[in-house]
Amino acid sequence: MQTRVEDVALAAPPLSAEERAVEERTAFVVLGAISFSHLLNDMIQSLIQAIYPLLKSGFALSFAQIGLISLVYQLTASILQPLVGTYTDRRPLPYSLPVGMGFTLCGLLLLASAPNFGLLLLAAALVGTGSSIFHPESSRVARMASGGRHGLAQSLFQVGGNAGASLGPLLAAWIIVPHGRGSVAWFSLAALLAIAVLVQVGRWYARHHVARGKPAARHGAGETLSRRRVAVALLILGTLVFSKYFYVASLSNYYTFYLIHTFGVSVQSAQAHLFVFLAAVAAGALIGGPIGDRIGRKWVIWISILGAAPFTLLLPHANLFWTGVLSVVIGLILASAFSAILVYAQELLPGRVGMVSGLFFGFAFGMGGIGAALLGQLADARGIGFVYQVCAYLPLIGVIALWLPDLRGQHEHAGRREPARA
Repeated sequence: MQTRVEDVALAAPPLSAEERAVEERTAFVVLGAISFSHLLNDMIQSLIQAIYPLLKSGFALSFAQIGLISLVYQLTASILQPLVGTYTDRRPLPYSLPVGMGFTLCGLLLLASAPNFGLLLLAAALVGTGSSIFHPESSRVARMASGGRHGLAQSLFQVGGNAGASLGPLLAAWIIVPHGRGSVAWFSLAALLAIAVLVQVGRWYARHHVARGKPAARHGAGETLSRRRVAVALLILGTLVFSKYFYVASLSNYYTFYLIHTFGVSVQSAQAHLFVFLAAVAAGALIGGPIGDRIGRKWVIWISILGAAPFTLLLPHANLFWTGVLSVVIGLILASAFSAILVYAQELLPGRVGMVSGLFFGFAFGMGGIGAALLGQLADARGIGFVYQVCAYLPLIGVIALWLPDLRGQHEHAGRREPARA
């Protein structure tokens, strides 16, 4: 008979003062472990995008087929994530993290050896399934280990993933391009390392949850808002995620093709430029959460999306040097948004960390996948340069963040109400 974490928790003794002190000291160790696992996970996933030029030439694919690979991968990830998060809100599964990485490992090995386009799509689906399991539960672990500094914890978690995503193109240029698609299999060692780390994280997760023996808090800033205001705020956040990830899809999926077509650079040079952009995204991810903890997440969200618009509008008209500079600025600004959006949504719906994390990670992946597919068709029809001219206007949607409620005031109001409820 399977033992539920909640049932074990009823019999678990409370933590002593010394044990609680140890838990606090190990919180950053856990954050480091989950961020490192996120780095390995997203590094593996980014290999799919990084080797698109090899796949395009090796299988004679169109841009639309390249977009379909992204669509299958990202829709697989997006559809399952809210379901996984909702289930684990009720039944925590500490060891689901290494299981999810096992799916990613299988997809990686298939990607290295797939003989046809159909199996490439299956490989992308397996990697997407691994992502759908990894992200909601690892985001929960980050919040559990945050010590109340939720924005900082999510930023540390995000920076690992973004750093890993930036490494993919660089490693592809160094290893996969010179040695061929079969060398992708060597990255299975990274997946095995991630599984080993996640087993240890799962042990901490199980012990932490059982020893505490209490359900997730169901009160928060969102409780002071009407259902209509919460629904409107979630709709605004979803629209902002759409604008951010549609634009990011144009850079992460087609930036190498744009550089090769527009400036005639080599594949290795284009992948190096992609690495620089993704490294800027990683650096930007570290900024948004801590600043949101200090000044309020609404303002971080507004500035990070709308603030990118002047630079995205300039990008299609820049030379190679300024294209590289502008891509760095865009990556830094845009990347600061997601941690703030995620924590803001968790505060709107307290006690539903897994569902909210799965919903927003899943929606982000889904928007990226749909964006990649549609932009691929647009590139086939009108040219890759036209894609960047159209996408340049997407960050202007960030102006709607002004209509988000300021949850800092709601926190104070909720704090005044709490004693009356106790």
